[in-house]
Amino acid sequence: CLLAVYRIIPPQITLCFGPFLSLMELLETTCRLANTLKRHGIRRGDRVAIYMPVSPLAVAAMLACARVGAVHTVVFAGFSAESLAGRINDAKCKVVITFNQGLRGGRVVELKKIVDEAVKHCPTIQHVLVAHRTDNKVHMGRLDIPLEQEMAKEDTVCAPESMSSEDMLFLLYTSGSTGTPKGLVHTQAGYLLYAAVTHRLVFDYRPGDVFGCVADIGWITGHSYVVYGPLCNGATTVLFESTPVYPDAGRYWETVQRLKINQFYGAPTAVRLLLKYGDSWVKKYDRSSLRTLGSVGEPINCEAWEWLHKVVGDCRCTLVDTWWQTETGGICIAPRPSEEGAEILPGMAMRPFYGIVPILMDEKGNVVEGGDVCGALCLSQAWPGMARTIYGDHQRFMEAYFKPYPGYYFTGDGAYRTEGGYYQITGRMDDVINISGHRLGTAEIEDSMASHPTVAETAVIGYPHDIKGEAAFAFIVLKDNAGDPDLVVKEVRSAVANKIAKYAVPDQILVVKRLPKTRSGKVMRRLLRKIITGRAQDLGDTTTLEDPHVIMEILKVYQKYKDKQTAAQ
Repeated sequence: CLLAVYRIIPPQITLCFGPFLSLMELLETTCRLANTLKRHGIRRGDRVAIYMPVSPLAVAAMLACARVGAVHTVVFAGFSAESLAGRINDAKCKVVITFNQGLRGGRVVELKKIVDEAVKHCPTIQHVLVAHRTDNKVHMGRLDIPLEQEMAKEDTVCAPESMSSEDMLFLLYTSGSTGTPKGLVHTQAGYLLYAAVTHRLVFDYRPGDVFGCVADIGWITGHSYVVYGPLCNGATTVLFESTPVYPDAGRYWETVQRLKINQFYGAPTAVRLLLKYGDSWVKKYDRSSLRTLGSVGEPINCEAWEWLHKVVGDCRCTLVDTWWQTETGGICIAPRPSEEGAEILPGMAMRPFYGIVPILMDEKGNVVEGGDVCGALCLSQAWPGMARTIYGDHQRFMEAYFKPYPGYYFTGDGAYRTEGGYYQITGRMDDVINISGHRLGTAEIEDSMASHPTVAETAVIGYPHDIKGEAAFAFIVLKDNAGDPDLVVKEVRSAVANKIAKYAVPDQILVVKRLPKTRSGKVMRRLLRKIITGRAQDLGDTTTLEDPHVIMEILKVYQKYKDKQTAAQ
C-alpha cells in the first residue's frame, strides 16, 4: 500500500518525497519526527500545533504526535496570524510545526512569517520546527529549529506510547455562534474505529483501492478521510495540494486518470465551480477507475449532483452525499451502506449509519413523528466518533449541544424526513454559515469588523451563493466621524482577512444608519436575511421591533446599493 502524493511542483522546488510514499517510508518518517519531538521536550499529553498545507510531512507530523501521546491541533494553513495565535493559546501548545512557505494555486504562501507573527503573542511556545517546502530561505529566530536537519539525526524506530481509549488524540477548532472558536476534543479508540468503519462501508473501500479525498488536513474531512480512516484500513490515500482549477479546470480528472483513483470525495463548492467550465475538461480524461463519488461539507444542490453523477461518473458510479460534522468525527448519514442496489435520491444524505439514531424536534421541543416532516435534527444516542468535550470549557459543550433539546445531541442543522424515512439536510439553524464547506460563526466575522475604530455596530448573515453554497452579507453602522464609507468598507474587508482568513471576508458589505432591533436590543437578523433574499413582503411578526420604520430605511439603502452594482456591470 502506498501514500500517493499529488503536488504542483515548480522547477525551483525540491521535495524530500517522491510521487509515492510507501507505508514503511511513512512509518520511518513518522518515527524520526516523533523522536525529534521527544528530544525537544514533547511528552504525553502535551499539545502541538501543526500549521502546514497538505503534504506527506504534515501527515507524518499528525502521526508522530499520536505516537508519542501528544495532542495535535492542525490549523488550516489559510488562517491569519491572529487566528493561529488564538488557537495556540487556547490549547496551550508547546511546539508549532510549519513549513518555510506553502504553495497553492500557483501562489507562494508565507507560512513562516505568519507563524513568526503569531508566536509573538504565544507565551507557551518553546520551539518552532520549520520544514522546507521550497528552497527559499526564511528568517530563523531563537525558537526556530530546522526540522529536516533534526530528523536526519534521529532513529527510524520509536516505540508508540501506550494510551487509554479515552485519552485525547487531537483538538480541532471549529467556529461557534459566540465568536470564539471551539477546540473540540476527539479521543483515541472511538474516533479511529468510527473513521475506519465509515471509510470502508460508506465508500465501498476494497483492499488495493486508491482513495482520493481532496480535502485539506486542516479540516475534519482531512483528518478522518485523508489520514486516519484510509491509513487504518491500509488504503492508498491521495494528498491533493492544489486547487480544482489550477493550472486548469481538468486538475481533478487528470489526477484521477494518472493515479487510477477508485473513490473521489470532494465538496459541492468545487463541483459547482467546475460545472461552469463545462463538460470538456472532465471528458478529456479517463475516469473508468472511479467506482464511488462522494460529496462533503454542505448540502449538494440537485444540479451539481446530477452533473457529478452523469458527467463525472458516467451514470455508473455510486454517489454518496454525506452528512456529518467536526463534532461527529465521521459520516453519520449517507446513502451507503445499504442493501445492494438500493435507491439513491439526488441531493439527499438519506440513510443513518449503523448506530446513528436521528430524530426531528419541533420548536417546542417535541419529537416530530412520521414522514414528509421537517424539524431540528438531533441524534438520540451516543456513537464512537463523537467529540467528548470542548477543550477547557465543558459547560459550553453541554450548553451548545445538549441543552437545546435535553437528552439529545442537537446538530444545529434542520432536516426533512420523507415518507420513506430518508433524511435531507436543509441547512444551519443557528448563527453559523457554511462558506465553501467551511463553518464560520457570524459572531466571529462581526467581532473582527467591529475592531475597526469607526464601526459602531455590525450584523452578518448568510445568503445563498451559486458557487460557495453560502456567502456572508454584512451590515455595518458607522460612527459619526467615520469619514469616507468606501474607504472604511475596504479597511473592514482587510481586517476580516487578517483576523480570520480571506475566505471569511463578506462578499457584500452594506453601510446603514441603524440595524433592526427588538426593544431589548437584540438584532433581528431574520429580517435582514429576508430583505437581501427578496422576501421583504413576507417579514412575519415585526411587533417586537423597536422602530418598524428601520425596515424601509434599509430597503431604500439596499435598493440603491443594487442599482449601483447593476450600473457597474
